[in-house]
Amino acid sequence: MKRRVSIVWLAVAFFLVPPCPVWAWSGKVVGVSDGDTITVLRDKQPKKIRLYGIDCPEKRQSFGKKAKQFTSDMVFGKLVEVEPVTTDRYGRTVAFVQVENFLVNEELIKEGLGWLYVRYCKLPLCVEWQGLQLAAQADKRGLWGDSGNLPPWEFRRQRKR
Repeated sequence: MKRRVSIVWLAVAFFLVPPCPVWAWSGKVVGVSDGDTITVLRDKQPKKIRLYGIDCPEKRQSFGKKAKQFTSDMVFGKLVEVEPVTTDRYGRTVAFVQVENFLVNEELIKEGLGWLYVRYCKLPLCVEWQGLQLAAQADKRGLWGDSGNLPPWEFRRQRKR
């Protein structure tokens, strides 16, 4: 009888406990390069993390420093959860980053401090983020309050010329 009860409780726990992605890991943020790139310690090794689905203004662009400061205020020195999606051409882990109950990627879009990177944001969540960006634009939050902002990918392309 005891064994049957244990199996029932195990089954109940399995269905009630939300699944935790086994590929996610946590670490302390030890650096913020810009609004969408941070460095996180994993097993005492620094790992560059590029936030998935967004592109923040470059340092020399309007709102570049504000985006970096916002990200720094959210994560620097804190323990974050990193959920990798892919690796970019520079060898950085492209990931979702969560601190406390906030998804950093999403918060940057909400605050108008980053663009939805439509070219690379292909997951279903990106549709929701598009709505958040439209709301930020309508409210003129962050960079959307300053007309003539150039998306970072266009800014980078112009610098290469």
